Amino acid sequence: MEFVLDDLKVSVKNFIVSTSFADISKLEDDTLIFREGYFDSMGLMSLITFLDENYQTNTKDSDLIEENFESINAIIRFIERKREIS
Repeated sequence: MEFVLDDLKVSVKNFIVSTSFADISKLEDDTLIFREGYFDSMGLMSLITFLDENYQTNTKDSDLIEENFESINAIIRFIERKREIS
């Protein structure tokens, strides 16, 4: 299954907005979603479930580092790396 990069970004952004009730106009691709308070550890768990179910990322404990999930751009890179592995 192929995903267009823009569609993937929109999907992830919409998930973050719907889960955190963030103002979509303030959420940029490079917004630091944890540092700026959009997500906490529970938000991260929801995000991982969303990624695993929708993009088959099969997230492992070793993947749970801030660099993989700190922004929409980081999440997209993570999804792309995981899809290359599988």
